[in-house]
Amino acid sequence: MNENQTASNPPITPPVQPMANSLEPTVRPTKKQKELLGFIEAFINEHGYSPSYREIMNGLQYTSVATVALHVGNLIKRGHLRKRDHSARSLEVVNPTGAPAETPLKTNAVKDGEEKWLVGKVEQFVAEAESEPVPTTEQLENLLILLSALRVLGMDGAAQSFIERTKALQVKQANTDKTG
Repeated sequence: MNENQTASNPPITPPVQPMANSLEPTVRPTKKQKELLGFIEAFINEHGYSPSYREIMNGLQYTSVATVALHVGNLIKRGHLRKRDHSARSLEVVNPTGAPAETPLKTNAVKDGEEKWLVGKVEQFVAEAESEPVPTTEQLENLLILLSALRVLGMDGAAQSFIERTKALQVKQANTDKTG
């Protein structure tokens, strides 16, 4: 028995500390670190790769890249971030939330004025292609891109109204290609 141990008292053992590289973060991040984590996660979700320290600095209005490096280093030590083999743009959020970040992401919402403008542009392209004796392949490709854009923006009705006219143009071009 040692001096801290008596027959009636068990030995004193220090509390077990979680490993720094464990899968679960050990300490909750500070407010600034949460903001940084949210920014990194939103950036990765939007762009598909992690931001550079300078992009983080600009995005969070920090005045120094060293501040970013300090926060990132602390988040790595605390287990909230991981950096792959010390290469550029290699930050990974350990436990991504999947929730929307504090910075608003771009949406596909189209205002009425923009909708009218876009439909007008598509009408202009269709009319221009119809005025040609034979529409060019480039004109048809541009029309198909615009129709796809209308659908992506949730304007299926507007896209549908131009589909028949675009199909007629495709048939017109195909018939001309056959006859030569």
